[in-house]
Amino acid sequence: MQNLIKLGLVSFLTLLLLTMCANANTPPDNTNKKSIKIALLLDTSNSMDGLIEQAKSQLWTIVNELAKASCDGAKPELQIALYEYGNNWLNPYEGYIRQVVFLTNDLDLVSQKLFELKTNGGDEFCGQVIKASLDQLDWNNSRDDLKMIFVAGNEPFTQGSVDFRDACYRAKNAGIVVNTIFCGDFNEGINTSWKQGAEITGGEYMSINQDCKTVYISSPYDDRIAKLNQKLNSTYISYGTLGRQKKQNQEMQDANAGSISEVNAVKRAVSKASHVYKNETWDLVDAADKEDFKIDKINEDELPAEMKKMNDQEKIKYIDTKKKERGQIQKEIIELNKKREEFVAKQQSETAKENVLDDVMLKAIKAQAIAKNLKFE
Repeated sequence: MQNLIKLGLVSFLTLLLLTMCANANTPPDNTNKKSIKIALLLDTSNSMDGLIEQAKSQLWTIVNELAKASCDGAKPELQIALYEYGNNWLNPYEGYIRQVVFLTNDLDLVSQKLFELKTNGGDEFCGQVIKASLDQLDWNNSRDDLKMIFVAGNEPFTQGSVDFRDACYRAKNAGIVVNTIFCGDFNEGINTSWKQGAEITGGEYMSINQDCKTVYISSPYDDRIAKLNQKLNSTYISYGTLGRQKKQNQEMQDANAGSISEVNAVKRAVSKASHVYKNETWDLVDAADKEDFKIDKINEDELPAEMKKMNDQEKIKYIDTKKKERGQIQKEIIELNKKREEFVAKQQSETAKENVLDDVMLKAIKAQAIAKNLKFE
């Protein structure tokens, strides 16, 4: 009996030791990586052309600031969703609400859909669009993520069959902060319950002049960054039908940014040099960074012409060459942008300016990021 007990004890200790060794060699779990999730709910009724223009022109400013966030040295992932509401072209049975983009890290898609928005008169139901974003988006249950809704418009917050208070309390219980942006006079927004909606979740109430034009300041570094952006585009290796479409959209969003201003195009280039601009679904360089990536799983007919005759080793070498080239270009863009930001800061007027979309959003984001231990460079 004693021999059996000793044998059992030795077996148990051996199993315990093997388990400890296995755990020691297990790579860290990255599934709990912190994320910043933002749902932008925009009123697209007739009077909101200025709001949409601000969203289009300031997207990359917002992205660039969010790219500076970190938590204990780790960079969070960024996902953005987009809704429109209050537009007569939308389905009245769904409350004149449309999910334009689900929560995604595809920033080109977000830009594309912003540029496609058109305004038209309608009924604006803030409570209902908040509820829709809670119902439809994949917020996940992590309390570590920074999860925010920004709803912008200019009609009373109380309109519609869904009580905004119910929607906001539900958001609060899910760890989602609702921030409200009234397009008009600050006190009018308070009187029409926009502030109350934000207060329920501990969010920010803000007002903006939606018709205020974005002011851009050029710098001596802009031309070089623009040229580097063209080189950066050449490092993308698109694959499959999706790849060809996405590569075309990348170039289209470069053009859209440039249609606003040359400085806006520069800001987009800076975003593309940051960690938040990832395209693993269509670019082999980004895809190769994934743990489960295998080049032999990519069909030959999905590859670009220059890779079709390569063997697997040559393909991997080609991807690695493009990756190194991209890294060097991104590094130079980031270094130039630091100088650009210093130059612009000196040029900006010290006089007070009107609130605009990116200013109020970034103020709210940075204030609420503190609770999630996020810091901005």
